[in-house]
Amino acid sequence: MTEQIKQIAARIREIREISGVTAEALALKLGLPGELYNSYESGDTDIPVGIVFEISEMFNVELSVLLGGNNPKLHVYSIVRKGKGLKLERRQQYRYESLAWNFMNKKAEIFMVTIDPKPEDTMLEFNSHPGQEFNYVLEGAMMTIIDGHEIILNEGDSIFFDSGYKHAMKALNNKQVRFLAMVL
Repeated sequence: MTEQIKQIAARIREIREISGVTAEALALKLGLPGELYNSYESGDTDIPVGIVFEISEMFNVELSVLLGGNNPKLHVYSIVRKGKGLKLERRQQYRYESLAWNFMNKKAEIFMVTIDPKPEDTMLEFNSHPGQEFNYVLEGAMMTIIDGHEIILNEGDSIFFDSGYKHAMKALNNKQVRFLAMVL
């Protein structure tokens, strides 16, 4: 796994240990098999962003602290200039750029997400997490699959959904897609 994934895993392990919670207890709270959770925490398996989000909520820690090791300091407003968001190179399918990483006590996490086109037979990585999600397509087209429903979104389209349902996205027309994602 990449160095960034190992660092995220180490930060999660540290906050769990500081909080006096066992790995088994956290796996149970997350509804995950212990073996899978241990592979996440060891850095051997990439942790879905939804799981990291859930852990941040459980321990009342900003998501950006777990993902990037950065402690937000701004509380009135935050400006992130083009291309200057906190880059999260987490998975091969998705590239995230946090656009509100430096704002304290956020009610939502906001990301610029880029998905490169993949061969048709590429398996999608489904994710689910508590809350809701809003996606607005800025460039390209994508298929969003939510709870088995396939929805095509083009530039300028948006979708708002219950993110507790399994969902995944993929770029269409053999072109990259960029969209704004807000996780509430």
